[in-house]
Amino acid sequence: MNEMRIYLNDLVFFAFHGLYEAEKKIGNTFIVDVIIDFIPNANIVDRLEQTIDYVEVYQTVQSFMQLPTPLLETLVSKIADQILQDHPIAQKVFVKIKKAKLAIPHFEGSTAVSVERSRN
Repeated sequence: MNEMRIYLNDLVFFAFHGLYEAEKKIGNTFIVDVIIDFIPNANIVDRLEQTIDYVEVYQTVQSFMQLPTPLLETLVSKIADQILQDHPIAQKVFVKIKKAKLAIPHFEGSTAVSVERSRN
């Protein structure tokens, strides 16, 4: 069987993650990407039970994004670990969270944190 990959790209959440009081109070926009490598339960996938339901993955991400967390490093790790736990056919998970704005004067751009977890 061939390995397949599911992408959830540019998921947008408004949340209150961060170490600083302003981040906890004002909130920020976060953009999340998830990539899951998996081995389907069939050579030709024609039923949801043979693959990973990306709606369930989205709901997992959404639930973690609603819980204010000081460090994005903690958040990406928890999301990746939960996806591996919930989906036994998942072999590898990549999660990236980008913080849209930083409270740094004259800062142009964005920051992001990512993690890749494997079953091996």
